[in-house]
Amino acid sequence: MIEVENLRKSFGDVKAVQGVSFTADDGKITGLLGPNGAGKSTTLRALYTVLKPDSGTAKIDGINVVEDSVAARSRIGTLPHGSGLYPHLTARENIAYYAKLYDMPADKIDGCVQTVIDQLDINDFADRKTKGFSQGQRTKVSLARSLVHGPQNIILDEPSNGLDVMATRSLRELIRQLKTDGKCVLFSSHVMQEVAALCDEIVIIAAGQVALHDTTDGIRRATGCEDLEEAFVKAIQMVAPEL
Repeated sequence: MIEVENLRKSFGDVKAVQGVSFTADDGKITGLLGPNGAGKSTTLRALYTVLKPDSGTAKIDGINVVEDSVAARSRIGTLPHGSGLYPHLTARENIAYYAKLYDMPADKIDGCVQTVIDQLDINDFADRKTKGFSQGQRTKVSLARSLVHGPQNIILDEPSNGLDVMATRSLRELIRQLKTDGKCVLFSSHVMQEVAALCDEIVIIAAGQVALHDTTDGIRRATGCEDLEEAFVKAIQMVAPEL
């Protein structure tokens, strides 16, 4: 479970996040939706401890990400936007390296690495160096790294960016399976179709603030718009009329 309360983060005069609050529950897929520059990635980076918020709190399974960042990290798997792979390591070696970073017992690493390789259908290229991988292959390996330690909470920042249709379908199936397994899945996207197809709840952020947090049907009712894209635009304009 992920809890965010009154989170704030500024970069000089730029107020990237201004009092964001929401909860993402176990066994649900929660989408973080908003225009470019809305504060989505800044919020996610604070959650996975890359950025320290100026104020407010963020908790992973009740663990404060600032007060005990190491314990919080052990409960999350993250796929940052544009995450890189070590090009001279194989896919398997990339995943195993992250397993070691998570301080997994040495006698369990090989088995856990093979489990995520099977889960993500990576066997065909598991023992190739990642230099020259396609975007879909790179995303699969990056996702495998984030799942190898069996985290309860999964944070994905625009995971389908650059993927073709088949790779996107495969990714969606995996996200749905994580939900079925009782995981808490939080991901950001600006693709309306993806959000509508996957999410139990949607948090719409604009100008660093939460405009709406509800189910897709709840957002339609709140905005009076049957079309989700129109509802999204109206929700944004509630807090940022200039957009």
